[in-house]
Amino acid sequence: MRKEEKTAIIDSVAEELKANPNFYVTDISGLNAGKTHQLRKLCFEKEVKLLVVKNTLFKKALEKNNFPEPELYSSLEGPTAIMFCQTANVPAKLIKEFNKAGNEKPVLKGAYAQECLYLGAQSLEELVNIKSREELIGEVISLLQTPARNVISALQSGGQKLAGIVKTLSERSE
Repeated sequence: MRKEEKTAIIDSVAEELKANPNFYVTDISGLNAGKTHQLRKLCFEKEVKLLVVKNTLFKKALEKNNFPEPELYSSLEGPTAIMFCQTANVPAKLIKEFNKAGNEKPVLKGAYAQECLYLGAQSLEELVNIKSREELIGEVISLLQTPARNVISALQSGGQKLAGIVKTLSERSE
């Protein structure tokens, strides 16, 4: 590969790193063409960009973007595929779903999600449980609505009793 081609790949990967705050480093080696197609299709459906890149070129792209976690470099051994995404837990759920279907790969080598570094396949479950921005907003809204729902529910269920009490009190005062 010529130097110009390598520079173009490094620049392209560096742009992906800038555009996507979360990425997963995985090993998909050993998947046959059919399984690789299924994985790529699933990635496309979930809006995850899957990119196979040489480790040295990916490392240079990370260095070009001043990547703050050099510990990830230790996971850049052997065949590597990078999953870029906007939502931190989507690739983890995708990997878990794909593996549940009887596939041994992809295997998580490391991930950078929500400005935190995760290393090794044992981190997959932790990554699956990360809440997305939308899930957190939904939970906050639900928590804020709960007291108001309780008050409205109490007023609606006790509305007839309240009206009876008010009527009785107004009759006594006459």
